Amino acid sequence: MTKTAHPAEVLLGAQAGAVALPVCDHYSGVEARMKKSLALQAEMAEEFGACVFDVTLDCEDGAPVGGEADHAALVTELALAAKPGMRVGVRVHPVDHPAFAGDVVTIAGRAGSRLSHLMVPKVESVADVHQAVAALDAADAGELPLHVLIESPLAVHNAFEIAAHPRVQSLSFGLMDFVSAHAGAIPADGMGAAGQFSHPLVVRAKLAIASAAHAYGKVPSHCVVTEFNDAGAMRTAARRAATEFGYTRMWSIHPNQIRPILEAFAPDESQIQIATKILVKAAAADWAPTQIDGTLHDRASYRHFWQVLTRAHATGRALPSEAKAWFAFAAS
Repeated sequence: MTKTAHPAEVLLGAQAGAVALPVCDHYSGVEARMKKSLALQAEMAEEFGACVFDVTLDCEDGAPVGGEADHAALVTELALAAKPGMRVGVRVHPVDHPAFAGDVVTIAGRAGSRLSHLMVPKVESVADVHQAVAALDAADAGELPLHVLIESPLAVHNAFEIAAHPRVQSLSFGLMDFVSAHAGAIPADGMGAAGQFSHPLVVRAKLAIASAAHAYGKVPSHCVVTEFNDAGAMRTAARRAATEFGYTRMWSIHPNQIRPILEAFAPDESQIQIATKILVKAAAADWAPTQIDGTLHDRASYRHFWQVLTRAHATGRALPSEAKAWFAFAAS
C-alpha cells in the first residue's frame, strides 16, 4: 500500500506560514518574574501538550543602567537552566547601544544553542540587521534566528527590506516608541487598547508590518496591550490583531494576557473540523483537486486549511484523530 504524502511535504511554497512560531511571546525582565515566566511556560506545556508560548527574557528594559553586564549574565543562566524543549529567547539592547556587543558575546556566545531567537529592538534598516548578524556570527551563534522590533516611521518604511533578510524570522510592532516618534502628532490614546486600532498612522504601520512579514514568509507579531488588568480590552485587541490585521503572534507583558492571546489566535472547533474534513479527503485524492460539499478545493485551499490545523496544534487545541496523526509523525 502506498503511503500517503504528509501535508507538510506537499503543501510547501506558501509565503505566509513558511515560519511557524507560538502565537504568544511573553516578555519579562525582572529576575523574579523571569523565573515565574519560565515556570509557567513549563506548566502550561504540560497542560496543553505543547510549548504554547515563547518566553523572551528582557535586557533592554530589564537591565538597570550600569548593570547591563550583570543582567546579561543572569539572563544567560536562566536560559541555560530552562526546561528542555521550552522556547526561550532574549531581547538584547539596540545595535547602537554600548551594551549590545557585550549582550551578544555573553548571551549568544554562551547560550546561543539553547535559545529559540534573539530579539533586536529599534531596528531602523537592513543595515542594523547586518550588524546584528555579524555580531552573532562572531559569537559562533550563526544559526540563531533574529526577531526584530519595528518602532519608528523610518523602520516601517524599510519593513519589506528588513523582512527579506534570511536571518529575520519575525517582525514585531513597537507601538509605544512608534507613537512617541511622531513629536506629539499622534495623541496619547493612540497607545491605548482602543486608540491603537483607530488612529490612521498606527493602523497604517500595523498593516505595513504585517504585509511585509507575510510577503517573505515571516511572522508578524502584534504589540502589547498595556492595560493588562482589563481582560475585555485584552481579548478584543488580540481578536482584532488576529482577524482584522493579519497578525499571527502577539506580545504578552503579564501572565494574565497569555491565555486570552492563545484563545484569540486559536481556530475554533468548527474551523478545526472543516479543515480536517477537507484535508483527509485531499490526502485520499493524493492532493489532487477535489469537490467537497459543492465547493472545489485544490492545493491553494489545502494550504490554508493545513495552516489552520498547524495553528490549532501550536495553541494546544484538541485535534481529531486523523489530524493528530499528522502531527505525531510530522516531517521535521
